[in-house]
Amino acid sequence: MKVLCDIYRSPNKEEMYLYVDKRTGIERVPGDLLELFGRPRHVTTLLITPDRTLARADADKLLQELYKRGYYLQMPPVADSEMHGVALKNSKLQY
Repeated sequence: MKVLCDIYRSPNKEEMYLYVDKRTGIERVPGDLLELFGRPRHVTTLLITPDRTLARADADKLLQELYKRGYYLQMPPVADSEMHGVALKNSKLQY
């Protein structure tokens, strides 16, 4: 399976991206998600195949989500300071 994807970035959240099938565009993306995402800003168009290497997404999972939901939302990476806070909270819970 391969899909020609349009990739959009969110103007509201740094490093949040939305992948959609070029043929259907954003029509299958729920309205409430689009409201939170902000007006999608086109970044690029890529041919996605199961064996394609992507920076922060698994191509096979991306294709499955496109087929099932009509879109794939790539969330921003968790910041180190956020992870430090989680680790500190968890270490306190162990005692």
